[in-house]
Amino acid sequence: MTAVAAVDRRGVAATVAAFVAWGLFPLYWHLLREVPALQIIAHRVVWSAVLVVGWLTLCQGGGWLRRIAAQPRALPTLAASSVLISFNWGLYIWAVNNGHVVESSLGYFINPLVSVLLGVLVLGERLTRLQWVSVVLAGLGVAWLTWQTGRAPWIAIGLATSFGAYGLLRKLVQVDAVPGLGLESLYLLLPALGLVAWGETGHGGGFHAGWGLGTDLLLVLGGVITAGPLVGFAYGVRRIPLSLVGLLQYIAPTLQLLLGVVVFGEPFGAARAIGFVLIWVGLVAFIGDTLLRTRRLRV
Repeated sequence: MTAVAAVDRRGVAATVAAFVAWGLFPLYWHLLREVPALQIIAHRVVWSAVLVVGWLTLCQGGGWLRRIAAQPRALPTLAASSVLISFNWGLYIWAVNNGHVVESSLGYFINPLVSVLLGVLVLGERLTRLQWVSVVLAGLGVAWLTWQTGRAPWIAIGLATSFGAYGLLRKLVQVDAVPGLGLESLYLLLPALGLVAWGETGHGGGFHAGWGLGTDLLLVLGGVITAGPLVGFAYGVRRIPLSLVGLLQYIAPTLQLLLGVVVFGEPFGAARAIGFVLIWVGLVAFIGDTLLRTRRLRV
């Protein structure tokens, strides 16, 4: 029992650290606002692949890749997860650098609902009545925001569904965090290299666009800050219930919302606040019910 509890604590800690890092990412990507989003994502993939695949090959040779290949279901699953995470990255970077940090935070407020529902529909996880109430309240918050703005929050919906599905796929395969990220990086590497090469021939590339050494270094370091949180997330999501992952995910959008309003000065009026409050009330209900049930189980 003690060993299992220790593993659970490590899973929670890794997942929390990943979401804190993601919550602070707008500060980093805003430094690259002059670089086209496609070029940022391409460099992000390339340098993440160099770091992760290089480390795996140095430590394990080709053994890590052979172990994944021995699981036939893992290959197509990780191919699909690589597409989902690249779409999520690209949409997020574009949104941050085009003044949509607050709507991006809404996406990651919705994201836990997607994880919770996927856990119920796909993995057979069960929710209590109060947890269902919390899901409904958050759904009402999204509906209110849609009605107030006169359009569905497509950026938020795209971010929520792509990352929720990514988390589900990573939970379904028995592949360790770093090797899984390594194979995802390999799947994306050739298209990313093509985009980098295209950009460097006069189509908005970073290294020869005249933005200076600082921008070049930020593009390279984007791979480093990409790999760390993803490894933590992939490690944690396999060790804790998907419904708990959905709960912890509220860390990132809370930080993003604060950055959007306080640092980047995006509007956050009363109408928008009502929608967010409905989502937050749902969150409080979910947290309270989860803590109460955990306490009862310990007793």
